Amino acid sequence: MSTTGRGLRRTAWASGVIGALLLAGPVALFTTGYTSAEVSGSSMEPTYSIGDRIVFERIDADEVRRGDVVLYRVPERYDGLATLGRVIGVGGDRVAQQPGDAVTLNGTTLPEPYVKDGDPSGMAPGYDVEVPEGRLFVLGDFRADARDSRYFLDDRSGTVPSTSVVGRPLDGSGGPLGLGLTALLGLPLLATALASGIAAREKRRPPVRMMLPDSRHTGVG
Repeated sequence: MSTTGRGLRRTAWASGVIGALLLAGPVALFTTGYTSAEVSGSSMEPTYSIGDRIVFERIDADEVRRGDVVLYRVPERYDGLATLGRVIGVGGDRVAQQPGDAVTLNGTTLPEPYVKDGDPSGMAPGYDVEVPEGRLFVLGDFRADARDSRYFLDDRSGTVPSTSVVGRPLDGSGGPLGLGLTALLGLPLLATALASGIAAREKRRPPVRMMLPDSRHTGVG
């Protein structure tokens, strides 16, 4: 094989490997690191409305913080469907509220500028609970239209396991966008690999030899 042919083969191999990694790597990371869902209820208005499409980053139970909006799934509630809610208390916290009043967290009034219509109560039953370790007390932002921890107080004070959290909404699209751009970089490299491979194959083909007619056999004098 000529030096040119060997160079083309090396280019095809290197471009193919790098291009495949750039394309497959981000796809795998997005599949394992992110998920998305469409909001189908009004319990988190005005933060999220019906029809909103949200991208979530998958997080471990020990990454959940007070104030986080999370997507969680508890098999025995909501027919096992994933639900959106805001974490008010974590393990060891004391969460309390009386109808019409603000929520208190560990004895201090909790500022909640995100609740719909400035109503932190929604006329739900009063409660005063201590969140068990490894569990979360979760409320919707539209308190008058959210069936949240307040309505399951007889089941471990209405809390849900930290491990039930599926993901947390991304503040921006930087993560998925970066993965997408990286994947796009792999496409021209794969195209280069294909073109170089074809060129290298052409270089390996033996030259076509043409037989000229002999005058002795054609009768030409």
